[in-house]
Amino acid sequence: MSAQQAITGARVFDGDRWHDGAALVVAAGKVSAIVAEAELPAGIDRRGETGRLVVPGFVDLQVNGGGGVLLNEQPDVDGIRTICTAHAQFGTTALLPTLITDTRAVTRCAVEAGIAARAERVPGFLGLHLEGPHLSISRKGAHDPALIRPMDGEDLERVLEARKALDVLLTTVAPESVSNAQIEAMAGAGVIVSLGHSDSGHATVAAAVAAGARMMTHLFNAMSPLGHREPGMVGAALDLGHVNAGLIADGYHVDPVSIGIALRAKRGPGRIFLVTDAMSTIGTDLRSFTLNGRTIYRGGGRLTLADGTLAGADIDMVSCLHFMHEKVGLDLEEALRMASLYPAEAAGVTGRKGRLTHGHDADFVVLDADLSLRSTWIGGNPVFENRS
Repeated sequence: MSAQQAITGARVFDGDRWHDGAALVVAAGKVSAIVAEAELPAGIDRRGETGRLVVPGFVDLQVNGGGGVLLNEQPDVDGIRTICTAHAQFGTTALLPTLITDTRAVTRCAVEAGIAARAERVPGFLGLHLEGPHLSISRKGAHDPALIRPMDGEDLERVLEARKALDVLLTTVAPESVSNAQIEAMAGAGVIVSLGHSDSGHATVAAAVAAGARMMTHLFNAMSPLGHREPGMVGAALDLGHVNAGLIADGYHVDPVSIGIALRAKRGPGRIFLVTDAMSTIGTDLRSFTLNGRTIYRGGGRLTLADGTLAGADIDMVSCLHFMHEKVGLDLEEALRMASLYPAEAAGVTGRKGRLTHGHDADFVVLDADLSLRSTWIGGNPVFENRS
């Protein structure tokens, strides 16, 4: 590619507003500008996308697997590369490979893999999400209860050391299994502390947030519900303004009506953003796979253990976008922000992700008018093109 390239003919959404009759100019992996097509220099390399939409690349903070790989089962840099490549087919340009509760040894391998992926600049790799093992057994979901345990001093030190080597480290913990002092130590070191898989009440959650927690993991799922006498974790997520919350928008984890209620109720400046909670099935025809020695079955758009417990999600980010726009009835612009800008804000990377403005990474997605995906670009380079 030349020193500069212009994407022309499309409507461009910069994360805040649409630009018509404009071109997205990229150079050296960054967004240079959005300018009127008439102002483009004569010699610039142009790529026409007439009638299409150019939008910020999707940012997914909870990705357990993809392309036939589950991070728990292949905690190495090749596994991370496969996961990132699989999700690029569906518009995700930055993601956190997510390790579900596992042994100390597997957790150590996953962290080492994340450090290697950062060093090798694996396209799409943003950092790691450690979901567990410091959760509540009463809200374990598909996590193996035999591996769930309280955080000890060694665990805390490993998390703090991992954060030094990764740009983004997110960990999901339950207040029942960590102390507020531990939350304070992690948050002080730059770890994003998310609360989830917990039966805690509003007051306990508020204390954890005061200690530094800033996120809730998959709103509504594996957490105490909103009640009329005890607001629970769901109530806390909506009430506490500085808390962001991930949401799985597949129609199985949360009903569209509940999603709409939550969006209207959420107190800011925190946001509800989209996550896939995707497993290894994404981009494959797998009908089953293994997690912690247990078989997970795929069918009817759902992933379940043998007893019917939901075990992650069988959805990609562009499908989540469709769901929010078409089933929930959200304006396209807000649905796009939930898939890009808001997770970038939650991860603290809005200086380079989530928008298409000068100096941001040239991570973008080209969509047809019906929101079907045409191509995915990371750092100004096409990493996936739909030629069908």
